Amino acid sequence: MIINKKKISKNSPSYFIADLASNHDGDLERAKDLIWISKESGADCAKFQHFLAERIVSDYGFKNMKISHQANWNDSVFNVYQKYQTPREWTDELVATCKKADIEFMTTPYDIEAVELFEDLVHCFKIGSGDITYLQLLQKISATQKPVILSTGASSLTEIEDAMNILESGSDQICVMQCNTNYTGSDTNVKYQNLNVLKTLEKRWPNAILGLSDHTSGHTSVLGAIAMGARIIEKHFTDDNSRNGPDHGFSMNPKTWKTMIEKTRELEDALGISEKKIEDNEKETVIVQRRSIRMKSSKKANETIELCDIEFLRPCPITAINPMFVKNIIGKKLNKNKEKGEEIYPEDLN
Repeated sequence: MIINKKKISKNSPSYFIADLASNHDGDLERAKDLIWISKESGADCAKFQHFLAERIVSDYGFKNMKISHQANWNDSVFNVYQKYQTPREWTDELVATCKKADIEFMTTPYDIEAVELFEDLVHCFKIGSGDITYLQLLQKISATQKPVILSTGASSLTEIEDAMNILESGSDQICVMQCNTNYTGSDTNVKYQNLNVLKTLEKRWPNAILGLSDHTSGHTSVLGAIAMGARIIEKHFTDDNSRNGPDHGFSMNPKTWKTMIEKTRELEDALGISEKKIEDNEKETVIVQRRSIRMKSSKKANETIELCDIEFLRPCPITAINPMFVKNIIGKKLNKNKEKGEEIYPEDLN
């Protein structure tokens, strides 16, 4: 998968998307500041969410719900969405700021018009979990033939298959993300991450890039996902978790984001390659920790080696004979004198 000339693969460093979402709090200058701060914190991409309240939520519908995921909000769901939506007249300045900051600009479009507006401005589209059944939107995105990142929170495998069938018709560069769509910031949410689903997604779509869209605190889930093959990570980002707003509480901040990046790079170093070999930094330990066949007593040239004449002790110099080959030396004659404690080399034997 390639996003603006940046290759993402199983063998590439993990790609981090800072979801700025609504954390701009309706302030353009704040949105631009967050772009710079996310870049300084190590993000590869600054992503916004382009929804319009009247095109994403029903005011009537939420007011008449007895249970709402946003029940603790201080205002109606519709008003909150309206307050924190990203105005489309900001677009030029947001794109220009990302270019100056040298960070990828991306968006999650929530309506057909948004897809049309950003088609020529983004190198990749992100689809939120909530729209996985909005097949008309997926068809519009697929028609752009751009790389696509699909979140799969609160979805069944059948629903993911339906979405992927549409997206694969337009692009062969798709990232499918495991996701749990609980935004409460509760510490117990980590129990619902189900990172093992990544194995299922990889088996079902072996050519897709794996990813994680994570709303838990900290970076435990991120490290686990990367260890299981995820290479695109999306987390919400803010500069201040204490600010009012729907996303600030569970977002990463510059300090925690930097720690996440540092620990990820350490993990990637630790994951290394799949080939099992003796590494450069352990070549000495091969010598000092392995046993060689050594003389238990001194013997002279032309004397025959018996089992009672040898023992297996550390170290094992590079060309010394190790215990695996003991059968090859029993009954052989020495061609030189050997002292007690000396290791035996192939050239010592007739």
